[in-house]
Amino acid sequence: MDQQQLIDLLNKIANHEITPEEALSRFQHLPYQDIGFAKIDHHRAVRCGFPEVVFCQGKRPEQVAEIFRRMASCTRTVLGTRADDLVYAAVREACPGVRYFENARCLVYGMPAEPVHPGKVLVISAGTSDLPVAEEALVCGRAMGNRVELLSDVGVAGLHRLLDHRDALHEASVIIVVAGMEGALASVVAGLTDKPVIAVPTSVGYGASFGGLAALLGMLNSCAPGVAVVNIDNGFGAAAMATAINRLITRREAAGEKA
Repeated sequence: MDQQQLIDLLNKIANHEITPEEALSRFQHLPYQDIGFAKIDHHRAVRCGFPEVVFCQGKRPEQVAEIFRRMASCTRTVLGTRADDLVYAAVREACPGVRYFENARCLVYGMPAEPVHPGKVLVISAGTSDLPVAEEALVCGRAMGNRVELLSDVGVAGLHRLLDHRDALHEASVIIVVAGMEGALASVVAGLTDKPVIAVPTSVGYGASFGGLAALLGMLNSCAPGVAVVNIDNGFGAAAMATAINRLITRREAAGEKA
């Protein structure tokens, strides 16, 4: 149950459209539902603005499917990350209509038809090899209600490719930069814009990249201010941070309209 669903439910009680007993039945699994192998946090959307996200890796397909089924009965959007074909097949049986984004390894049930937040999130991928992580950020960002665009293969080895898209940097409210190898692209982007930059190091690269550690350290030591860094290959984490920033923009604009 998200904040809007909670408001709608309270309005229905106030307008005598449903009985208190019916409302109580909808609240019965708040704040969480214990199903044995998992304790599903149905209250998270009210606290944090978006429902609990299912990390599919390491779970059996039938476990993921059951979690999706329970969550889909209580919230509008259910998001799963690090999914595969077997997980998708199981979840599709439990939740017909779930979408599988294979390259991003994400499952989304109830993808928002329209963005909730007005600010645009721009995801920049340094190379084609970084696309799976960039697409995870893209899909998760859209599932969280953002308007997200992707700019791919504009790494520092051919900087002119990025400079051709300076208008896109200017139009974005938040920028997610996804890069492996030495991870220099995040610093370059931060030096071209006044927008917050969320850097995502990837595990792409040869031996001395140490599975993304070189990119991570390079991004953490960025000489350009305004760069925040998430974990290696964590497109989801970048999308969550971008959403938190966008949510503040939404609240500020709403407050301005009321004033």
